[in-house]
Amino acid sequence: MDYLGVIRQESDRFYDTAAAADPTAGVPCCPEWNIADLVWHLGEVHFFWAKLIELRAADPDDVEKVKPGRPSEYADLVTWGRAQVDFLLGTLEATADDVAVWTWALNDADHTVGFIRRHQVQEAAVHRWDMQASASSIPPDAIAPDAAADSIDEFFAMQVPWVIAPDKPLPGSVHVHCTDADGEWVLHPDGRVERVHEKGAVALRGTASDLLLALYKRIPVDVLDVVGDDALARHFVERVNTE
Repeated sequence: MDYLGVIRQESDRFYDTAAAADPTAGVPCCPEWNIADLVWHLGEVHFFWAKLIELRAADPDDVEKVKPGRPSEYADLVTWGRAQVDFLLGTLEATADDVAVWTWALNDADHTVGFIRRHQVQEAAVHRWDMQASASSIPPDAIAPDAAADSIDEFFAMQVPWVIAPDKPLPGSVHVHCTDADGEWVLHPDGRVERVHEKGAVALRGTASDLLLALYKRIPVDVLDVVGDDALARHFVERVNTE
C-alpha cells in the first residue's frame, strides 16, 4: 500500500473541510473538543512524529521540549496544520523503515519508522472522518477499503496486545470479517490473532471502514452484522478501544 499517498489524501481532505468549517462546532466523538481543537490535535500528531523522526529520538520528551505553541487565529492554525502534513511526509519519505526511534508499540521490534509510517494512515483517515462528521450534517465518506483493512490488521497487531493477553483474557473468541476487502481475523481469548476463516463465539461483519470505525467507537456496534454473543461483541469493542 502507498501509505504516504493515503496520508496525503486523507490529510488534505481533513484540512479542506476544516478551512470551511465553523471552528467552534462540536466534535461528536470527542465531546470536550471543538473543530479548532481537532485541527490542533492532528497538527500536533503530525509534528510530534515528524520531529521525533528528524531527531531520531529515543524519548518522547525530546519532542515535547521543542513543541510549538498553538496559533491563536483559526486560519493560522489550519495553515500550520497543513505545514505539518508536509513535514511528516517529508521525513517519512527521506527515512528508511528500519531506522530506530521511540514508539508506543509494546514490542521493541516495532520501535521503528516503519511503525509510524503505517499507523499514521489510520490517524489521518479516522480524524478526516471525524472532521467531516463535525463540519456537516452530510454523512462522512467511508475510509477506502484497502486502507481500512490494513488499519484493522495493524490495530490487532499493535493495540490489542496492550489490553488482551493470557493474563487479561477475553471471555470468548471474536471473528472479524470485512465484506468489501481481503480482511478476516480471529482473536482468541488469550490475545492471539490469526488471519483465518474460523467460527468464534461472536462474529462481526461489515465493510472495512465500518469495522475500523466501530473499533474506534466512532459508530455503534449495531451498524455491523453481529452473529453470536452480542454481549461479547460490545465487551470486545469497549476493551480494545484505547483512545
